[in-house]
Amino acid sequence: MGKGIVIRSTGSWYSVEDENGQIFNCRIKGKLRLSGIKATNPVAIGDEVIFEVDEKLNQSVINTIVQRKNYIIRKASKLSKQYQIIASNLDLAVILITIKEPVTYTEFIDRFLVTAEAYNIPVLIVINKIDIYTGDDIKKMEAIRYLYNSVGYETLEISIKQSINIENFREIIQNKKVLLTGNSGSGKSSLINKIIPGKKLKTNQISAYHKKGQHTTTFPEMFKVGDNTYLIDTPGIKSFGIIDIGAEELFHYFPEIFKISHNCRYNNCIHVNEPDCAVRESVAQSIISAERYENYLKILYDNNEKYRTM
Repeated sequence: MGKGIVIRSTGSWYSVEDENGQIFNCRIKGKLRLSGIKATNPVAIGDEVIFEVDEKLNQSVINTIVQRKNYIIRKASKLSKQYQIIASNLDLAVILITIKEPVTYTEFIDRFLVTAEAYNIPVLIVINKIDIYTGDDIKKMEAIRYLYNSVGYETLEISIKQSINIENFREIIQNKKVLLTGNSGSGKSSLINKIIPGKKLKTNQISAYHKKGQHTTTFPEMFKVGDNTYLIDTPGIKSFGIIDIGAEELFHYFPEIFKISHNCRYNNCIHVNEPDCAVRESVAQSIISAERYENYLKILYDNNEKYRTM
């Protein structure tokens, strides 16, 4: 029997690092797949697991997942009822965004933030590629920074190419297990290459025609940055489908909406068309961002069919 942390997943094989730093290639014991879990991957990066070593077959079998303190999940696809556990046991989630090449939309950011809020995972929003922004790009960057700072999220502006604020980023992640996510092309692999000397993860150029990123990371993987410091690289994602959050609780994960909701006339107000809704009044008065509120409604409609016609 051994105990370790899952540091890499290929879908059928898992690399597990034990307490001595030794790596074991593991498969999943059958019952883990048949336990009624809807997830496409019952074992995730960051999981602490118990495994058995089969020296004859030169492989090991994961038979127990230690209870997770938290995890990040998303829908496996937009229409799917299954979900994908991206990573578990996190101290911090970093969402890497870009103002252009490619554009990161606030709906994508807010979907990720809602899931992180739901599972009590702190988030840092990192704005990359500041070396290429001019004029309107800078105004957009400042608007995004103000928007998220005003509702309680920390932001950091970096340039990987020019090494701007890279040391600040390194200090922030010290002694943490950190998930790194973002759209394809946002620079996740480049950032890991910058943070970890000698690491040479594959990176792709932005498509000149579409101005969009191309997938370079195929499977999630956890990299050791230093003592007790880990970065989890994830495949770039175009959308972030939310799961297991009902209409009556979604607004709890928008901090500014939740704060104002206590002033609504009805305790069960969903902030769509109810009378005397303090949230909608605050949006009208620009106390709550109209963009964040619109993103709230989009998520609400996507997850709850009965509200789509309201």
